[in-house]
Formats: sequence, structure tokens, C-alpha cells
Amino acid sequence: MRYAGAQYSDLRDKTVLVTGGGSGLGFAIASAFVGSSSQVVIVGRDTARLKETGKLLGKRAHCVPFNIAQIDQLPMLVEQIKRIAGDVDVLVNNAGIHMKKNALRVTNKEYQAIIQTNQTAVFALTREILRTMVARHSGNIIMISSMASRYGIPKVIGYTASKSAIEGMTRALAVEYGPFGIRVNCIAPGFIKTKMSSEAFEGDPVRKRRVLARTPMARLGDPSDVANAALFLASEQSRFVTGVVLPVDGGNSIGF
Repeated sequence: MRYAGAQYSDLRDKTVLVTGGGSGLGFAIASAFVGSSSQVVIVGRDTARLKETGKLLGKRAHCVPFNIAQIDQLPMLVEQIKRIAGDVDVLVNNAGIHMKKNALRVTNKEYQAIIQTNQTAVFALTREILRTMVARHSGNIIMISSMASRYGIPKVIGYTASKSAIEGMTRALAVEYGPFGIRVNCIAPGFIKTKMSSEAFEGDPVRKRRVLARTPMARLGDPSDVANAALFLASEQSRFVTGVVLPVDGGNSIGF
């Protein structure tokens, strides 16, 4: 797959780390940066999938199998990435897990598992990358949130809590590290056409109609829509933008 969207010359040869880059939105984002001639490192838990993704992305992509929930090993991951591709210029925190379950049935262990991956690990990895960015007075961090942080969605309490925290983290880090030349922004995707969403809608046509009815643009988004937003936020075109949460949802979060 070759990305055919927007390209930014200032991203050429930048080292970009995309977590959860083996599939879905992560793959689209990684592909977009490769399309802008960045050097992309994708991290994910599924070794076989990462290998296939690496073949699709070509020689500018490096695949590192790793579960970011193993937070004690994150400093070693950052060192490994530095040996492979140098210091990280752009970090895209895309990896995350999801569970649909009535809140009264969610156990402490299940809740903590989501928080560990979607929130604690994101902070821990960001902290390690920030150390190198602060030393260089340069860097760009992009968080991936969700429409679940925009309004209430039932049966996703852990996911909602973790993504709401990510948006708060975005603002706090943007303020603290702006003086060091580091920008921190967040993308909140709406309903995007992925394999997962397609399977969900195929089994629930009523839900799909309801989603489209409250989306002013009356369609699902494409993964490339999120990827284009990531490119913009990473590029010099957004050099005076930091601390924002950008909905990429066709207006769903404001629709009625």
C-alpha cells in the first residue's frame, strides 16, 4: 500500500514512532509518514502482523515487536529505537485496547488493564521520549483520543476514562514543554471505516443508521483522514498549534 495523500517536505528524514502501527489507524498514520519520506518505527504486539506491515511500507519502515503495557521496559525500547533510527522527532501514541461491557460487570482487573495500556503506558513512553526532546529543544507528540471523550457512550467505561485522561495529558504537557520547543496535540477520531467498525456495523444496521444520521457529512471517515491530520500536526504548517484536541469525525460530535 502506498499513501497517496498530503505530503510535507519538512517531514523528510524525520524519525517518527507510531505505536500500534501494525493495523487500522496506526498503519494509515505510519503509511502517511512514509509517504512524506519520514523514517518510521512501528511498534506493536503482533510480530507476524508487524512483519507484513513492514513489507507493505517498504525500506523506510522499521518494525519493533513490543507490548507497551510493559512499562518497566520502555526505557530499553527507546534505546533500541535510537540505535535503529536515531532520536524520535515525532511520537504518535496510537496503541490502545478496548472493551465493551456493562460498567457494573467490569472488574477492577479489567479496568486497570485498559488504564495500564491506554493511559499509564502512554504517559510512561511519552516521558521517556520527552527526555530526549527536551535535551534537543525540539519535538512533536501526537496523542490519539476518541469520540468517547467527547460525549457519553455506554458500556466503554474504562476506554472512556483513559481517553479523557489522554486529552487532559495533552494540555498539561503542551503547557509544561512548550518553552522547550515541543508541541503536544491530540486527534479525536470519529467513526472511521476500519475492519473493526465494518464488522460491528454489519451486525448492527440500526446503529450504523443512527451514526450516519447524526454525522453532518453523512458518511464514515477514512483512515487517511486521521493520517492527514497527524501529518499536519507534525509538520511546520502547524508550528503555532499546541495543546489542541482535533476532532476528525465529519461533525459527529456536534451533530444532532
